[in-house]
Amino acid sequence: MTGILSQYMMRTILASTALVLVVLLALAGLFEFIAELDDIQGDYQTAQAILYTALRLPNLAFAMLPIAALIGSLIGLGALAGNSEIIVMRASGLSVKELSGMAAISGGVLLVLTGLLGEFIGPPLDFYARNMRIEARYQQDDARFGNEAWVKDGSVFLHLERVSSEFNFGSLYLYRFDEDRLVSIAVAENSGIDENDNWILENLRETRFEHDGVQVLTSSRSIEFFEVNSDLLGSSLAKPLSLSARELLVYIDYLKRNSLDATKYETEFWFRVSRTCTLVIMPLLALAFVFGSLRTGGAGGRLMIGVVIGLAYYLASETLANSGQVFNLNPIVVTWLPSVVLALVTLFALSRIR
Repeated sequence: MTGILSQYMMRTILASTALVLVVLLALAGLFEFIAELDDIQGDYQTAQAILYTALRLPNLAFAMLPIAALIGSLIGLGALAGNSEIIVMRASGLSVKELSGMAAISGGVLLVLTGLLGEFIGPPLDFYARNMRIEARYQQDDARFGNEAWVKDGSVFLHLERVSSEFNFGSLYLYRFDEDRLVSIAVAENSGIDENDNWILENLRETRFEHDGVQVLTSSRSIEFFEVNSDLLGSSLAKPLSLSARELLVYIDYLKRNSLDATKYETEFWFRVSRTCTLVIMPLLALAFVFGSLRTGGAGGRLMIGVVIGLAYYLASETLANSGQVFNLNPIVVTWLPSVVLALVTLFALSRIR
């Protein structure tokens, strides 16, 4: 019997959450599309803006799922309470702890689905959408196509003049150091990374600063091996939102090994983890409200409470994450604090149910 009731509650919560998520995505997608209309130029026209917006919807869904889960759980569980179904469950012998376990299972299902969405679907599509927009806007203007970048590989600093999606860089400047002393400066007229992650430098001219003088070397074609491969370079150019959790961890490790600041990427990683874990809490918080004054209220009241709490959580988490980067606070603390506070409030509310 408990299994049947658990499946019934899960279907109710998931269906309500899916409905709320569709509404939120429709609004977010509309605003995203309107914002893109201001950036139309070159081959990036209305059709491409629509495609760009559609490709970004999975990432938007990943960001909105905690709020959608809370509002959907409030609506779904509120409907069960309004029809006296939760009262019947209690009368049949189910305790608050057992009902909380059923709600938590629903949150666990949402957590798994959200994790898959945020790891394998959202970031790749977001990265493709941003590259597609850049190529469509600037492919007729070679001088603006691509991104300038600085990367570090141990004691070598590389300045890439223009990085395209095919990892062709144009001119490339290399600065080699021995501790704090500049050892050599080199410039290649054209450069790129091949399929084996080898750096191909064409028309290379290198100036070496030796103890007994200066030596100039030239080469029509040179192959260099750097730790920075195409994946790491792509991560350095992509926005954190366009990276999966695995890519974030790899890039964070690269930054730390090269004594570079990884705060922005650490914050994004832990923010993602904490926000995903919050999905288990949202149905429990909704259950606590259902047992309270909302059980006699209408759907409008439940919706308003869900929107207020969801916005408060969203604003608090975003503000703390951004403040943590500005004031150099611990990324784990600032990203987990809103979720921990929400969990404590939920436990307190459930403990007061008789």
